[in-house]
Amino acid sequence: MTKGNAWVLGATGQIGRAAVRSLVEDGWEVTAASLGGGRDARWDEGVRTRALDRDAEGALAAALGDGCDVLVDMVAYGAEHARQLTGLADRIGSAVVISSGAVYEDDRGRSFDTQDDPDGAPHYPVPIRESQRTLPAGDATYGTRKIGLERDLLAAGDTLPVTLLRAGAVHGEHCRSPRELYFVKRLLDGRDRRVLAFGGESRFHPVHVSNLAELIRLAARRPGSRVLNAGDPQAPTVAEIGAAVDAVLGRTTTTVLLAGAPGEDGVGGTPWSSAHPIVYDMTAAERELGYRPVTDYAQSLPATVGWIAAQLDGRNWTEAFPAMLRAYGEKLFDYAAEDAWLAAYDRRA
Repeated sequence: MTKGNAWVLGATGQIGRAAVRSLVEDGWEVTAASLGGGRDARWDEGVRTRALDRDAEGALAAALGDGCDVLVDMVAYGAEHARQLTGLADRIGSAVVISSGAVYEDDRGRSFDTQDDPDGAPHYPVPIRESQRTLPAGDATYGTRKIGLERDLLAAGDTLPVTLLRAGAVHGEHCRSPRELYFVKRLLDGRDRRVLAFGGESRFHPVHVSNLAELIRLAARRPGSRVLNAGDPQAPTVAEIGAAVDAVLGRTTTTVLLAGAPGEDGVGGTPWSSAHPIVYDMTAAERELGYRPVTDYAQSLPATVGWIAAQLDGRNWTEAFPAMLRAYGEKLFDYAAEDAWLAAYDRRA
């Protein structure tokens, strides 16, 4: 017995691929919409695909036709997309929308937006609950646009029930900017030493795509207006992540710990680096949805590492993962700077 008709926007992205599979397995009839209209090889053949530019005037309204029972939106961003969805409330039974932990700010107004300022690293409570204060809405940054999206959608809760999932550091296959690349490439390049800033203790709560897909499945079953964190059952330190990648590839790496922040040369900085831990509280999702994670970081890692290695085969990392280059720049793999730093470190030792 089907549960109804589900639409997934951004279906061929990292989260969308897993969400479509999860919804189909749960009994939904799924339409997978994406800019190119493609499909994932692991989807059931009954999944309908649709090429859709959701930003084209009237395109989403025309595509929805008579509507759907649940709309899952992976790519909603800002007030304009909130208006688009609320304007179709009479044709959408409920919605599940991916947001981000980037909307949080600490009690001094510091957030991901101030992470790179000298004294701007946020110092959040551990763990961060959904009641933690958030950024002001606006168009300035990713975080301010995401909170604007959230607030506008929640304000329409009487006409469109929406579950907003504040995702942590998303990981898994098909990621355009996989943080694990930082360790995988070093091992494949034969690097046997690494430098980790902040004593290797940085924690940036990860969430595997299958855990996000499980939250989406449960929220589709239980419509309501709510905001929930989305994270894995554990938040490992960056040193623990590096050791886990070593174990997957059967390598041994010597880790040199840098007590403070990375220098201007970027040595010791990683995609997880932060001066203070970023850990999300998951009790609300457990209470409201009955959520139980389907995997953890270590269990999911071999598939992620294998996929990253396959993408690198015969290609430069900047070609395989251009989004990583845009996000972190060439310093991510500046081996000359690392070697110079390690040589100076060895002379002092």
